[in-house]
Amino acid sequence: MDATNKDADSAQLAALGYTAKFDRSMSLWQNFALGFTYLSPVVGVYSVFDLGLTTGGPPMWWSYFIAAAGQFLVCLIFGEVVSQFPISGGLYPWARRLVGKRWAWMAGWIYGWALFTTIAAVAVGAGPFLANLLGFTASPLVTTAVALGLVVLSTLINLAGTKILARVAMFGFICEIIGAILVGGYLLLFHRHQPLSVVTDTFNIGAPGPYWPFFFAAAVTGLFTCYGFEACGDVAEETPNPGVSIPRAMRMTIYVGMSAAAFVCLALILAQPNIAAVVTGKNTTPVETVLLSVFGPLGAKLVVAVVMVSFISCILSLQAATSRLVFAYARDRMIAASEYLSAISPHTHVPVRALVLSGIVAGAIVCLGYFFANAIATIVNSAIIGIYAAFQMIVLGALVARARGWKPAGQFRLGAWAWPVNIVALIYGIGALIDMLWPRTPTAPWYIDYAMGATWLAIIGIGALYMLLARPYDTGNAPSGDAWRLARA
Repeated sequence: MDATNKDADSAQLAALGYTAKFDRSMSLWQNFALGFTYLSPVVGVYSVFDLGLTTGGPPMWWSYFIAAAGQFLVCLIFGEVVSQFPISGGLYPWARRLVGKRWAWMAGWIYGWALFTTIAAVAVGAGPFLANLLGFTASPLVTTAVALGLVVLSTLINLAGTKILARVAMFGFICEIIGAILVGGYLLLFHRHQPLSVVTDTFNIGAPGPYWPFFFAAAVTGLFTCYGFEACGDVAEETPNPGVSIPRAMRMTIYVGMSAAAFVCLALILAQPNIAAVVTGKNTTPVETVLLSVFGPLGAKLVVAVVMVSFISCILSLQAATSRLVFAYARDRMIAASEYLSAISPHTHVPVRALVLSGIVAGAIVCLGYFFANAIATIVNSAIIGIYAAFQMIVLGALVARARGWKPAGQFRLGAWAWPVNIVALIYGIGALIDMLWPRTPTAPWYIDYAMGATWLAIIGIGALYMLLARPYDTGNAPSGDAWRLARA
């Protein structure tokens, strides 16, 4: 990065009220790799493949396209916002500038807990694969121990600095995309057991009643995969020319990531020798069954080794995003111990204490997950509900700002398409939240059906109560609610 561009980026940040402290060394492709490994198509597919196939059968594959289309609209809105406000922390500073301090505090609170939970969800999801690789039985205790080990490893790598983070993210992207293409391509070319038409075969799920409730119940598979593009903006102060490169990296994350996810999922579906056994629950490990039968014990372990690289890269990117959110909160004096948590290492130029905190909280959630009978499904659902809720706070915030007169002033703008894209993105997001929250098993006890909704109501309620009583948003004096004022200036 030449001195002129570096000075221009620093000047833009200064105009937004902040001083550059990070090492702005993350290239466009490395920024994209961070978003890609956070989205991680392999992790997304492998973690919930059996859940989707058991719930909705092969047609659950179409949920990847629905999620990609809806989230692409959200991505366009994020691109407009980050192009004008390329500030570390992503959703929190965007909400602050679009609407105001209170809205931002709550958006950051929800997004932060969602990120902590997502780190735990991915780490727990990696447990069975690493256990398989090392020859252990994936018991709840082993899965929990593996998850904690991965969180510790991710914390240590993140502490090494932005350059190391960027290089590991790029390495993870290369391994994941090559692995996805090679494994998926090999399965499609040489080990197809099902016709392509199977993706429209419901296997009589829900018969004689309607099928659509089961499809939307299984649509969590696509929703769980299609986020992570916002992480490109979480490290805005570490990326040169962020107003141009970050919106582009976000869109690339959707294009490449969701195409790879749909490809891998299709390959696994068509390679299933007996889908009916998976749908009925007789085969509870459909991914491992295919890999073992196709590649043999040694080959399957090599594939799982590549999958583990994807899991580690995903956790690494998630934790990087989480720590930048905590740092942004602390820099604006929005939380307790702000001075302590906003410290940047003079050697590695990363928020060391925020990184350690993100690892500790995620580790605690992993331990709590040990006591749930179905830890993976519980943690996954909890994580994506929070992520999508926080996303929609930005989408709604952008609509509010537009109504007040905001005209995006960044280098990426939607122009005449801004209003329709924003409105449809909000409708999609609300629909996605409803889909995740509606009761899946009406015959189950109420505390199972409504556990995730009740959990997030409690988190939001606690955050709102603390916000009203302690007024943390009034502690600092960073700019807020000025998007439309800047447009009029």
